[in-house]
Amino acid sequence: MAVTISGVESGSPAAKAKIQAGEQLLSINGQEIVDVLDYRFYMMEQKLLLEIRSVSGEERTVAVKKEEYEELGLLFDTYLMDKERSCRNKCIFCFIDQMPPGMRDTLYFKDDDARLSFLYGNYITLTNLSEHDIERTIRMKISPVNISVHTTNPELRCKMMNNRFAGDSLSIMRRLADSGIAMNAQLVLCPGINDGPELERSLNDLAEYLPALRTVSCVPVGLTKFRDGLFPLRPYTKEEAAAVIDLVNRHGDAMMEKHGQRVFYASDEFYLKAERPLPDGEFYGDYGQLENGVGMLTLQREQFREAFSFFEADDRKRNISIATGVAAAPFIRKLVDEASKTWHNLSVQVYPIVNDFFGHNITVAGLITGQDLIAQLKGKELGEELLLPDVLLRFHEDVFLDDVTLDEVREALGVPITMVNSDGYELLRCILGEQE
Repeated sequence: MAVTISGVESGSPAAKAKIQAGEQLLSINGQEIVDVLDYRFYMMEQKLLLEIRSVSGEERTVAVKKEEYEELGLLFDTYLMDKERSCRNKCIFCFIDQMPPGMRDTLYFKDDDARLSFLYGNYITLTNLSEHDIERTIRMKISPVNISVHTTNPELRCKMMNNRFAGDSLSIMRRLADSGIAMNAQLVLCPGINDGPELERSLNDLAEYLPALRTVSCVPVGLTKFRDGLFPLRPYTKEEAAAVIDLVNRHGDAMMEKHGQRVFYASDEFYLKAERPLPDGEFYGDYGQLENGVGMLTLQREQFREAFSFFEADDRKRNISIATGVAAAPFIRKLVDEASKTWHNLSVQVYPIVNDFFGHNITVAGLITGQDLIAQLKGKELGEELLLPDVLLRFHEDVFLDDVTLDEVREALGVPITMVNSDGYELLRCILGEQE
């Protein structure tokens, strides 16, 4: 197998070795290059022997000397150097299966690519791994591997994922743990299916993978209104969410006492559903599951409070508004009220945006659409500026999930809009109108 070189960075070690675009990379130091993991692992050494096949089909060996960890300078058509692997499962809770028709194609792609788990922290089910993938992960000591477990009951896992091999793939975790590969896990919980006694079983089983297993997040299933013909699921009640928190924290307390680390965490969404106070920062350790919404609000609250000392307490006047998801709106309101005790002339309206697009069971900010913002904020008192969480936009683009642009929302609402990241310091800075 060979990968085609689409370009060579000017002045790079590869350019100095006269490697050309259109040629193929066969191997580095005798190791076959199949994809980005092979390439990035083997290109880090100072002395390299590259097997190159020219456009005409002739093969040659190219010697390259460079600094350790210096980029070789080869470019490829795709970052992975081949096609992204899609998920073979049809999980009963899959959010992509609940998407409405007519949205952009990329929103319907189900990712289950182990390479993206290593490169970007994506979670994988293990059902898409080949023996080559497993052996390479162990050989290269790729860590951490982020795993969507959901349940350790093999039969239930097959049912939840609609994949008869889903139970067998759990054995890969033991191989990884025995080889010293660090792992993080997540469990998407569905009421009456993999919580209660099944969750108890899963947490007991996962505890056996310590110390390789670093963290486990438990998150509630997200349900849109587009579920016709799908497995019957319902959202958590306040009482059920509280029961999940109690169970997870009981196991977390036991891990803390035995191993000095909590390991098991319920996501912020469970605390909001249960109307429970969020734990303090010490509870979350190094915040190892922020990407799954574990401790994100607590971290933002602590950063927000610490940021008070960076700005002068004065009588500045600010009349602004903040829009966010229904779940986080009361939390943001409390932070604003705290700031108002120091800056007395702040006037801040906090608007919870009901998710009419995906359905009212979806309460997180990251799934708010441009059209819902326009429909619910038009005509409201927005003040001199509207603050929005930047998770509403596509990565590095000014476009919402429904392809409404940020400029279109600005024009429709007639107010300047500032996108704010989840950092508490940034939130306070934007509320106060301070420059970066």
